[in-house]
Amino acid sequence: MLSSKRLQFRKMMEIDIEKYHSWRNDLDVMKTTSTSLDLYSLDETRSFVENIILNSISSKSYIIEERESDTAIGVTSLINIDTKNRNAECIIDIGEKEYWGKGYGTEALQMLLEYAFLELNLHRVSLRVFSLNERAIHIYNKLGFEKEGVMRESLYRNGKWHDIITMGILKREYMSKQ
Repeated sequence: MLSSKRLQFRKMMEIDIEKYHSWRNDLDVMKTTSTSLDLYSLDETRSFVENIILNSISSKSYIIEERESDTAIGVTSLINIDTKNRNAECIIDIGEKEYWGKGYGTEALQMLLEYAFLELNLHRVSLRVFSLNERAIHIYNKLGFEKEGVMRESLYRNGKWHDIITMGILKREYMSKQ
């Protein structure tokens, strides 16, 4: 199990489906991370978790837990893992809103990058972020991610068009910041 001062990761399990379902259907949680703001039935979430998260050969997903209380606060994943080219995309969602703005997302992403670069020996990790999510962009820049591209006006949210920004970090860049 991966852990830091305040957090630990554990593999997502079937018992997490209902908690994940509550995050997936919370529009406050999803509006800055999901392109579609659909509401999902529990069966749809169960199918997604079982088929996409638990049984994927090209991704690794973890529940983020607050260590002291073993409380599940979010989920993080490395997806589209390309072992030949040593690349992956990362995703992070802090689903429990009382943990927002307290550094948990930054800490979890640092843990995920350490795992990606030092354990999986990846060369590059990328992510996509909505231009309206300024708090996340600040965190990604602080951790060393570089802006690599922009999908201009590809997200319509709150009556406005927003860009989706692609960012990436190379292992050597991550290691130089440590």
